[in-house]
Amino acid sequence: MTTALPFQFFDCDNHYYEAEDAFTRYIEPAFKKRGIQWAQLDGRQRLMAGGRVNRFIPNPTFDPVGKPGALDEYFRGRNPKGADLNSLFGELEPIRAEYRDRDARIAAMDAQGMQGCIMLPTLGVGMEQALLPDLDATVATFKAFNRWLEDDWGFAYQERIFAAPYITMCRPENAVRELEWALERDARFIVMIPGPITTEIGMRPPGDPMFNEFWQLANDSGITVCYHSGETYYEKFMPAWGESDYMMSFQTLLGFRSLFSGDAIQDTFANHLHNGLFLRFPNLRMACIESGSTWVFHLFEKLTKSYGQIPFIYKEDPRETFKRHVWVSPFYEDELASLQRLLGVERLIMGSDYPHVEGLADPASYIKDLENFDYTPEQCRSVMRDNGIELSIRRPA
Repeated sequence: MTTALPFQFFDCDNHYYEAEDAFTRYIEPAFKKRGIQWAQLDGRQRLMAGGRVNRFIPNPTFDPVGKPGALDEYFRGRNPKGADLNSLFGELEPIRAEYRDRDARIAAMDAQGMQGCIMLPTLGVGMEQALLPDLDATVATFKAFNRWLEDDWGFAYQERIFAAPYITMCRPENAVRELEWALERDARFIVMIPGPITTEIGMRPPGDPMFNEFWQLANDSGITVCYHSGETYYEKFMPAWGESDYMMSFQTLLGFRSLFSGDAIQDTFANHLHNGLFLRFPNLRMACIESGSTWVFHLFEKLTKSYGQIPFIYKEDPRETFKRHVWVSPFYEDELASLQRLLGVERLIMGSDYPHVEGLADPASYIKDLENFDYTPEQCRSVMRDNGIELSIRRPA
């Protein structure tokens, strides 16, 4: 049953399930074996990345797939019967047309009361680290991926579905060309994963001057840069803690990984602020998607101390810089009242994670969590509609 709202909402965290040829339809022949491939192993279709079996998603064909919201209660911290994860997933279902077809998705959005959405990868956010350190194969794979994305979804379809092309910055000059290509096709958002960047001269923070041309173009065009959770460089730290060095979807929740405090998104923004990225490029807008909001509180604690100790390295209070440039999509189970007091309602955007199992089966029901934290009707509308629409309109410098 769909929650009735007095307005049509804008969902900043929607997902497609990639077509099986999403990475291969446009791949250059020279990179077919170095990029993403399919293979039959033990009678099952498996994904290969850089010649290695990839386990980011256990069933990368997505058919069958878990029902939207199947793990809603689990992600609210509730599992009263102590059921194992496979049981919580429930019965899988054949993939729905709306997960791969944009016209079917528009019809589903109409039924949900959804005005528009940012459409984001499911597999795509887990492939960059799997392909590295082969920089050329990584660039070629995501170039192919973005051409598939334009084909199947478009970057501003009917001014309602805003699919975000994936940008890898491992070769800065290619990142600039890919952003230019996306801008020419009316992209309003781009997506990337947080964390340090693998380059031909070693690891570099994303705000390093070597990426200035890319950030200048993002700044001048007024596009919104989305950081989305996924497989980051930080996964390489896990073997030191006795964990596997790959992220195998929800199975990782059963291990230490769910308690690990290393947070790539927090460190990415700490580095951006420390190095003055937003002061160099004052028109940048960034949105943090599917990373929750607890990291924001930890970051602000550290920024408060840093600014108190060494104010001379900042041109202004870095907390104010953050609030001017960054929008946050909190998990619906987060502490939403404290977040509003910290950032202000104008910097919060709703995201349902539909149709993922850890998201909301009814995206409009996000309003119930806002209301539970005493958001006014006007504030609910800002978070669930106005702020997202604002980001979908380019703001050229």
